[in-house]
Amino acid sequence: MFEYSNWAVLTVSFVVVLSLALSGVALCSVLHLVNAKWRFEVRHLASSLYALFPLAFVLLIILLIGGEHTFPWWNGTVTSEYHMPYWYQPHLLIAREMIGMLFMMALYWVFLKRQSVSERSPEDALSFHHVATWIPFFFVLYSTMVAWDFEMTLVPQWHSAIYGMQQFVSNFGMFLSFLVVWIYVLNTRKCLLRPVPSKVYNYIAQMMLAFTLLWIYTFFAQYLTIWYGNFPDETGRVFGMQNGDYTFIWWSMIALKFVIPFSSLCFPATRHNPIAINAVATCIITGTLFERYVWIGGINGTGTYPLLAAVLVGAVVAIIGYFSVRSLMQRTQLIRGKW
Repeated sequence: MFEYSNWAVLTVSFVVVLSLALSGVALCSVLHLVNAKWRFEVRHLASSLYALFPLAFVLLIILLIGGEHTFPWWNGTVTSEYHMPYWYQPHLLIAREMIGMLFMMALYWVFLKRQSVSERSPEDALSFHHVATWIPFFFVLYSTMVAWDFEMTLVPQWHSAIYGMQQFVSNFGMFLSFLVVWIYVLNTRKCLLRPVPSKVYNYIAQMMLAFTLLWIYTFFAQYLTIWYGNFPDETGRVFGMQNGDYTFIWWSMIALKFVIPFSSLCFPATRHNPIAINAVATCIITGTLFERYVWIGGINGTGTYPLLAAVLVGAVVAIIGYFSVRSLMQRTQLIRGKW
């Protein structure tokens, strides 16, 4: 009924939307825990991405209803060749994904409520700090589960011990890139009631550089281990993506997520130039979209380029996400007029 290469666009959209929703509050939590002074400049803006959770939840339901279209193993017979055979149970998959997202939505909601009154009294500040300490832990735990379910285990015989970390590190780098572009657009269009200071561009650019290095470290650690071990069950998927129908996406991903960002952001002049930072951020966002698709849509190394599906699904998801976040920002009085 649906070609897998087209349906995979929906899975990619879900992973991207969910990553943005998760990363916004995660950044607020981390900046609070390290006592970063500039957290007050971005925390309300970043946490407004919480508005994307309902969209992510709807996409999750669609993907779970899709069953075999989303998960190639859905109607198969679990064999001893599967890594973690107990993991491949549709009813357990549905339960853990639904419970996991609802739990994260509830935890993040509590965080936002505590953050809004954190300066009211010492008791409120302490309560907020206690909640903030749990955010990174559950962010990593839940992000790893999503990475396993919607990417790593799409090929049951394939596994990587570092895959969960590699995936959410990559997605967080994409979020930072999205955030800096978002701030730049809002500032230049004078939409914010309280504009974000220009110094914040440099701060985020430094984090983008750090996550670029962390991404290439986790990527190469995974790749080198698989290449050196040279087990067909492991190399088949990776070499299929690298040398198969999606080889252009694979090599573009490396250029857009490492070569260009590293060679640009390692220079202080680039990190102090908002236009240059935005250009690099655009590369990272594009590279991450390529990365997510090649891991999800290129599991066999074969397939077509779903250009029409990418445009249509991407446009619909982007429009819904835009209005969801804008509505929350208007209610919290972050922006002026209509944006």
